[in-house]
Amino acid sequence: MEHTFLGVLSDPDSAEEVRLPSRPESAGVARRLVLSVLQAWKLHQLLEAGELLTGELVANAVRHAGGRMIGLKVVRRPGWLRIEVRDSSRSLPCLILAPETGYQNGHGLRLVDALADRWGADLLPRGKGVWFEMKVRDRDRVAATLA
Repeated sequence: MEHTFLGVLSDPDSAEEVRLPSRPESAGVARRLVLSVLQAWKLHQLLEAGELLTGELVANAVRHAGGRMIGLKVVRRPGWLRIEVRDSSRSLPCLILAPETGYQNGHGLRLVDALADRWGADLLPRGKGVWFEMKVRDRDRVAATLA
């Protein structure tokens, strides 16, 4: 199943999303898929943050959206990588800046806010998409600057 999904996500010309069941184990599947796509695209500098933040967005969708399925999209544009998780809820997420002491939840979006270059949420006709973007550093341009 993951191999089939990888083909959809790793095609840079595809605008398709992968549909995953809204279950806790889907966070692991989504993390592995994103790692595979980033490796295929040779975006090794984004592996750790991309994996972590994808897991956080999927976990939030599973925990808070209440739907049966979630969607995962990975899009690369010149200079940017965008990862989006879609769910059936139209309730937008909010960033909790200072959760109460001992509170176990509320850290996911703080991680996204700290590690992503930008993030947000968009209302869709049937739910929402929560996304983050990270800058892609072009190695050739960096190497030319250093030479």
